[in-house]
Amino acid sequence: MKDRLRDLVADLMMIPGLSGHEDRVRRRIAGELTEMGLASRTDRLGNLIATLPGDVGAPSVMLFAHTDQLGFVTRKIEPNGLIRIERLGGVPEKALAAQCVLFCVGEGRDVRGIIANKSHHATPPEEKYKVTPYADLFIDIGVDSAAAARELGIEIGTPVVYEPRVLHLNENRVAGTSVDDRAGCAVVVEAARLLKDIQPRPTIHFVFAVLEEFNLRGAMVAAQALQPDIAIQLDLALTADTPDMVHRGEVVLGGGPAMSHYSFHGRGTLNGTIPHPALTALVARTAAEDGIALQRTAHVGALTDSAYVQLVGEGVACIDLCFPSRYTHTSLEVCDLDDLVDLTGLVVGAISRMASGFDLDRDLYT
Repeated sequence: MKDRLRDLVADLMMIPGLSGHEDRVRRRIAGELTEMGLASRTDRLGNLIATLPGDVGAPSVMLFAHTDQLGFVTRKIEPNGLIRIERLGGVPEKALAAQCVLFCVGEGRDVRGIIANKSHHATPPEEKYKVTPYADLFIDIGVDSAAAARELGIEIGTPVVYEPRVLHLNENRVAGTSVDDRAGCAVVVEAARLLKDIQPRPTIHFVFAVLEEFNLRGAMVAAQALQPDIAIQLDLALTADTPDMVHRGEVVLGGGPAMSHYSFHGRGTLNGTIPHPALTALVARTAAEDGIALQRTAHVGALTDSAYVQLVGEGVACIDLCFPSRYTHTSLEVCDLDDLVDLTGLVVGAISRMASGFDLDRDLYT
């Protein structure tokens, strides 16, 4: 399982898929599902959906992760061929200067660029510790005119992402672009591989969602169509094992999957997820019975698709299950393969315990 996860995570990380432009990623995942004999379909937004029928007396489950990544959109092409960008998603401006990026023109036609950084020899003391706002940045693609940039296929609106990279750090650590949430997608694929041979099981909808980094509404559209009773979302958990993050909690890289007990954006949306008590009880029991180390997280400042999925219909019982990750939203995020293996086991174990008789009555758990 670890080798399959290693290979699929790396493959998915190397495919650009800005939010709203996830089609290459979707096609790769659809091919993986086809190879394991699982039919899939795509809705109008681009969500990829595959369904395993199960016990009609059990609550139906939607297991999902998002396929998209954050990045930029081309805003202006200067007469000299330098390019200005608009930010899409929570891009950290302090991590942008001198980064390599990719203009997603089309498969086999993508164009590399460099986010410019003022020459050190010309930087006065008052600028040395200043973070340049993204609106003031420009990208150099190696041409000298706007016409030359357009001849390469770049236009206003062209998607731009961090240049895809995968670095293997020691035996288990994977670093690179879009660990968020291609690692989650790989776990959903591996869980589907295992769950298709398990009986009894509930009906399970595997959803690879779009638009999470843009407005977190893609998965909600899938949930409106599927009307699941339960939704399990797989995404990252912020680690607290580096000097700059020790105050954020207790999650450590390589310490096992994490269960979110509270998330709140705290900005603008005033939205978040407090998990359903039946699901937190089930996940904790699954981890204990299956010998999986389970970490816990509660945090402000981040938001997941489950915040909106939970509001569909008469309400969906939701929970966020997570893999620990460092350096989130930068061009070199990090995850641990052992955490992904154990997250897969946790998800499969929990869902296999949701056969007929699993009750979502809150009063049984509170």
